[in-house]
Amino acid sequence: MGAGNSVVWSDQGFRGTVLGHLNIRPSGLWNWPTFTQVVTGRGAETVYVSGQVALDANGSLVGGDDLGAQTEQAMRNLETALDSAGATFADVIKMTVFVVDYEPEHRPVIAAARDQFLSTDRPPASTLVGVTALAAPEYLIEIEAVAVIG
Repeated sequence: MGAGNSVVWSDQGFRGTVLGHLNIRPSGLWNWPTFTQVVTGRGAETVYVSGQVALDANGSLVGGDDLGAQTEQAMRNLETALDSAGATFADVIKMTVFVVDYEPEHRPVIAAARDQFLSTDRPPASTLVGVTALAAPEYLIEIEAVAVIG
């Protein structure tokens, strides 16, 4: 590891002593408070969660045109998907967020909803992508995740 890097090792949420993930904040990159620049994972199993949108268990849209409400529902769906694989948000090492017609003022709305579910001390690596459309015109946001569990 390069000199001057800030490193946080955590085995929180993992079963075993050699499992966990390493959050690295390289000294030559801006230290964003909402995500970690580099995360390495050590575990026996990798969980890939498909992009989740704001549909409830019955397939009904939650949140209408409210980006914050749609983000919360997508995060609840991620939580359900992670749980089905024996994972939690503490195990997530990478998230990708797709937002329709992204504008800079969307970021704090997304962060406020997302921060209800994620540790702000050890956030995963994350990418936010503005897109022109998602699979259905009523979807405003889609979130996918990768987790490592033991």
